[in-house]
Amino acid sequence: MRYRLRIRITPRAGILDPQGQAVERALASLGFGGVDAVRVGRNVELALEAGTEAEAREEARLMCERLLANPVTEDFTLDAVDPGA
Repeated sequence: MRYRLRIRITPRAGILDPQGQAVERALASLGFGGVDAVRVGRNVELALEAGTEAEAREEARLMCERLLANPVTEDFTLDAVDPGA
């Protein structure tokens, strides 16, 4: 079966996020006060063939650990698995 997966990759807590800091400053300069703790990450969407949803999730986890996310500085979350994509 074909599964469509959405993976969210974000900087780990405690890791400096210069891009998030730049966005936070820009928002403040545009008049959006009260915004803080901005973290900027990325989303990866992909489709893959797998026998079950559990196998698709495991394959996505392995992809993240081996390529998509830096295990030292980033965390990842599998946001969604849509069968039949």
